[in-house]
Formats: sequence, C-alpha cells, structure tokens
Amino acid sequence: MLRTLSKKLHPDYFKVYRISNAILHGILGIVLITYFVFVQVEDWSHIPLLIATPLWLVSFLYFGLVTPAIMEKVFRYELFDDELEIKSGVIFLKNVLVPMVRVQHVEISSGPLMRKHDLASVEVVTAATTHKIVGLKLLEAEMLKRRIGQLARVSEDEN
Repeated sequence: MLRTLSKKLHPDYFKVYRISNAILHGILGIVLITYFVFVQVEDWSHIPLLIATPLWLVSFLYFGLVTPAIMEKVFRYELFDDELEIKSGVIFLKNVLVPMVRVQHVEISSGPLMRKHDLASVEVVTAATTHKIVGLKLLEAEMLKRRIGQLARVSEDEN
C-alpha cells in the first residue's frame, strides 16, 4: 500500500476561518446591541443580555483562537492507493477510512471567502455519507479530486 498524499490544512484556511468567525460574531454583536437599545427604550429585562454577552465573548474567543489551533494540530488526510484516511475534529476527534471501492463521486466546493484566498474543499461522496477535506489550495484540491477519481475507478475495475 503506497502513500500518495499526506497533507494538513493550508495556513490561508485559518485566515478564512477567523474572518468567518468575525463576521458571524459581528452579526450576533449587532443583535446584542439592538437588544440593549430595546432594554433601554422599552424597559425590557436585562437578564438575557447579562447571560448572552459573556457567552458571545467566550464563543468569539473559543472559535477565533482555540478551535483553529486545535484544527491545525488534528486535521490531516492521507491518500493511499486503496483508501483515504481523514483525521478531524475539535472536541470529538474522528478518524475515518474511506475505501476507494465505496467512492461514488468527488466534488470541489468553495464559498466567496475561500475563493478570495484561492481555497477549496474536496467532498468525497459514498453511498453512506459525504467526507469533507477542507482548506486546500484550489490547484491542490483539483489534483486530489482527479487522483481520488482515478483510484476509485481503478478499484472498481479490479472487482
């Protein structure tokens, strides 16, 4: 069994992840500020604000600092001739082996932020589920997609 590829997340992915986190928490911050205004104007209860604000801050710091550091250490994939191994997770760690004979098709996807940083995700679809490899440079994602497609076809031909 030959190892053909072994990779971690691209460093640019963490920029995109942090930007996404900042956008999401910015929207949630606007909601908190709006509620604060209504608390002042309409004499609403302060209790939800006293609960939500610390949760917002902890969430912002956790997903902005802690999660990317854990993802950087944990996430990796290895492509062998007959299977794909994906290690991922932040709290619950996952190690998945995808046999090439089970691969139905391979997709590449990327949102606006990922496209801006020339990044993409590869989705390996089997009958049971979809396995995602995130944070790859677009060229690398294209090459991985082609290689998995070739290996899956070879595995089908051998059966």
